[in-house]
Amino acid sequence: MDNPTLWLIVAGGLVIAELMTGTFYLLMLSLGAAAAALTAYAGGTLTWQIVTAAFVGGAAVVVWHLKKPISNDALDSNVHLDIGETVTVDAWDAQGHTQVKYRGAQWAAVCTPNAALEPGLHRISEMQGNRLVLEKI
Repeated sequence: MDNPTLWLIVAGGLVIAELMTGTFYLLMLSLGAAAAALTAYAGGTLTWQIVTAAFVGGAAVVVWHLKKPISNDALDSNVHLDIGETVTVDAWDAQGHTQVKYRGAQWAAVCTPNAALEPGLHRISEMQGNRLVLEKI
């Protein structure tokens, strides 16, 4: 079996592994293997094939990693389904803390920074561990 075929088998194996794991990093490495196959078709030596696979695959992984948006899971309603729900605050203490009943349990809660501590209806805007961050509605 010749080198281009081997590189294409490696690329296919990486694509299959990527489909099983759900990450795009293995897909980027498969691009490097495909580039190495093209280098082999062009008559490049095994050293150049490996260098091409490493460079293209590694560069694709770095570019993919840098392009991923940085997310704050504490503010993401797709991670915390409680974000956006409403609770009723009876009273705040002097430090800006309160206890609210939510989903049948007592939760510790704080108010968003620089907001007035008023009782009434509040929306959950963030989760900080097991503490709710509330904003006045």
